[in-house]
Amino acid sequence: MDDRTHSQTIARAKAGDQEAFAGLVESYRRELHVHCYRMLGSFDEAEDLVQETFLRAWQGREGFRGGPGFRAWLYRIATNACLDFLSLRPRPLLTAAGRERGSVPPPAAVPWLQPYPDELLKEIPSGLDEPEAVFIAKETIELAFLAAIQYLTPRQRAVLILRDVLGWSARETAELLGVSVPSVTSGLQRARLTMRTHLPQHRLEWTSATGAGDVERAVVQRYVDALQRADEDAVALVLCEDAKVGHQGGSGGHTGAEPVWFEGREAIIEAWAPILHGPDAQDLRFIPTRANMQPAVATYVSNPGASDFRAFALAVLRVEGELVADVTIFDSKAFAAFELPEAL
Repeated sequence: MDDRTHSQTIARAKAGDQEAFAGLVESYRRELHVHCYRMLGSFDEAEDLVQETFLRAWQGREGFRGGPGFRAWLYRIATNACLDFLSLRPRPLLTAAGRERGSVPPPAAVPWLQPYPDELLKEIPSGLDEPEAVFIAKETIELAFLAAIQYLTPRQRAVLILRDVLGWSARETAELLGVSVPSVTSGLQRARLTMRTHLPQHRLEWTSATGAGDVERAVVQRYVDALQRADEDAVALVLCEDAKVGHQGGSGGHTGAEPVWFEGREAIIEAWAPILHGPDAQDLRFIPTRANMQPAVATYVSNPGASDFRAFALAVLRVEGELVADVTIFDSKAFAAFELPEAL
């Protein structure tokens, strides 16, 4: 809408017109959802915080003067809503006993992390024509980034997202958070340092690709075919030597509340052997999809004698070169957001 129509709509919304208010905020729903998702790491909680953002915006609508700052005003409300939420719900991160010092914990170390469907990301009007801009958008939605950012304090998280992801100035960020510009600058430096220690070592090498290329699709197909045949040797050939597999809590056949992960090709094959050809082995079917701008595979299982395949797990893959470097496995609760069927 043009500036005049926008101003008129804001005036009606401030006067209590709910339809006008909805017309103003709904176009920002998906990008605010992604913003809250980055802050929280949880798809479901981000949904709740977007609703909280709209409620707060409605309650405080008379205080907004209108003009080009409407989007920034909503981001201010959403960020503060997330900070309030995190202050009331501190969440411990996990470490693996005996994990090699210096190795980067996989996304499974963040128990509340959930995947984000690529189809929903397409709803955001990006306007990103430059390859570098697309690259920045991609690297800040991948699971490794989402997991690493959870190691920051909530305020550092907000500073990093506002400055490095949304491109806000130090002054704008300081005004939103109610702190000084030097405080924002020092907080950003500390946040960047922490992120470097929790991201894969060769990150810039594996984030430069844009979208799903032929090589990536071929790697995913090899991965699926190997699992379909229950071929341990073929599975090993498609995994990096130092690959990581993380099962989020309650998924991938693990019924406990805490996530489990395995590091190294041999450890992964040993852990998967009972699933592939042990007494509990089941027939598998797969549906390819995409999550967090990464390839993903929805897995369905069929018990002996059953006529259908039931939803089992969603695996999000990180492909490095021509091999799978990371597999993060979520339980079938994630299927709903991807509009995947419960049975085949």
